[in-house]
Amino acid sequence: MALASTTLSTAVAATDKSIVVASATSVAAGRYVRIGEENMQVAQNYTSGTTVPVLRGREGSRAMAHASGSTVLHGLASDFVTPAPQSVVTYPAMRPWTVQEYTGATNTFVLPASASNVHVLLNGTTADTITFPVPTKDLTGMWLLVSSNGVAQHVLTFTGGINGAGSGYTTITVNASAPGSFLFVAIDGLWHAMCTVPISGTTTKAAGVIA
Repeated sequence: MALASTTLSTAVAATDKSIVVASATSVAAGRYVRIGEENMQVAQNYTSGTTVPVLRGREGSRAMAHASGSTVLHGLASDFVTPAPQSVVTYPAMRPWTVQEYTGATNTFVLPASASNVHVLLNGTTADTITFPVPTKDLTGMWLLVSSNGVAQHVLTFTGGINGAGSGYTTITVNASAPGSFLFVAIDGLWHAMCTVPISGTTTKAAGVIA
């Protein structure tokens, strides 16, 4: 057998139990119908005529409205392409981004209650000194983006040291010549630096330099 094609003579609502087609040639009870992305099946009580009772939303499709003039394909189940076997893959929900803003003061970063990513925004041209506590291990995988939107010598202090390097490497001082951004990720209770700007280190601090 082969697929046959006709059109809708009238519009179809998502709740309609029948369709009206321009031609009923080869339409028969049990025959499959496809209109747009919806699959239907001709009801067993159909005998003849262009008003065709149908079972809606078959084969996992959704009943939906169709405009008059829409193409109506119909045929045996074997006439339609059978999709390859499908598998279901569950992905973890993406972490949302939240924003914490600080303006020219001494502050302590507030760890999020859940593993949401956080964008810390340092506002203005007055230097901000901000301390970042050690992340709890349940925050593993959390991204921390620190950005300044003004020129100031902000000081970022990381309790426990960046990458767990200890007390000699706890501080990033932003060079007061241009705004900058720094990226970190929490891994097993440590802040891992993902900085791509040039970094110079001493026993007391790492200074972010913007050329």
